[in-house]
Amino acid sequence: MDNRPREIVVISGKGGTGKTSISASLAYLSKDCIVADCDVDAADLYLLLKPISIEKHDFYSGHIAEINQDKCTGCGTCKSLCRFDAIKEDSNSKFRVEPTSCEGCKVCVEFCPEKAIDFPERLCGVWMKSETRVGFMVHAKLGVAAENSGKLVSLIRGEARKLAQEQGKNLIIIDGPPGVGCPVIASVTGATDVLVVTEPTLSGIHDLERVLSLANHFRIKSLVCINKFDLNPEMSEKIENIAKDLGAKVIGKIRYDNLVTKAQIEAKTIVELNISSSQDIIDMWEKLKSN
Repeated sequence: MDNRPREIVVISGKGGTGKTSISASLAYLSKDCIVADCDVDAADLYLLLKPISIEKHDFYSGHIAEINQDKCTGCGTCKSLCRFDAIKEDSNSKFRVEPTSCEGCKVCVEFCPEKAIDFPERLCGVWMKSETRVGFMVHAKLGVAAENSGKLVSLIRGEARKLAQEQGKNLIIIDGPPGVGCPVIASVTGATDVLVVTEPTLSGIHDLERVLSLANHFRIKSLVCINKFDLNPEMSEKIENIAKDLGAKVIGKIRYDNLVTKAQIEAKTIVELNISSSQDIIDMWEKLKSN
């Protein structure tokens, strides 16, 4: 028998659809889950849940070139070969690597005649285990100009699963990244459910089709939430038909509510305030539990 916890991954075709606000609200309603923020390029779930870090670990990914000044003779071979203009020359004819430009291709390392270029692992940021008012949370913070990767997303998901097992939790709610790229694939692969948040616009339909095609490719059950559905009821109806055609079920329809901004300013989830859209999310959560 499979005793793994249920993993609900909240994703969207693009940023700004309300994905994080909905993820935080579902976690608050659950009160008995592990939360994972896999949207590490824009990891802002902490703004609503205000985590207190209990563990912090460095995250390394890829490599970066570093010139050993004691060995460097200033021949300039590295600069001439670098396709990314990452090698800079200072006023003293000394060469250095610009970290934000280095792609870790290793060309300079291989062709340096003096073997004066080191190639250590790149420190990209930190990942953390934290406590929040809704339970434990696993999340990350990337360094300046550091890129997200499926490796970091997979690490966060793996740690969330370990934490769920340790704490005896049977639910993990994941705030996934937007789009259909590598981080999204790492977020949804092996998940129990995907909850796609979309909006009633033409671009929303386009993004929804891409994300549902991705979920179908990995044979993951897909559910759909239409945020601000009442701004364009005709388009919302079209989304419901498209979702049905792609084998997904519309499980939630959240009305437009300008008081959502008030919740964000107060660093609260939508369902912590008694506003009209709160009930829409509560209704969706009840359906989600039994789906």
